[in-house]
Amino acid sequence: MLSHFHHHHDVHDCTEALRTALRAHDITLPSLGVDLPGLAGSYAMPLVALGNCNTETARRLTDVLHKAAAAR
Repeated sequence: MLSHFHHHHDVHDCTEALRTALRAHDITLPSLGVDLPGLAGSYAMPLVALGNCNTETARRLTDVLHKAAAAR
């Protein structure tokens, strides 16, 4: 039970960290959140739901990821 409790907090922390990182690049995924069925289920780890976004947001996210990969 403690393990599931830890994952519960971790998925929320991870979701907020991702939201903050995306915001730093002026990117918003409107449906970003915790996958509630995954959180309530008996999966090993709850899931982060990235949700839907329009094509402009998808292109901006793709651009940021390509730039980050090239900087490695």
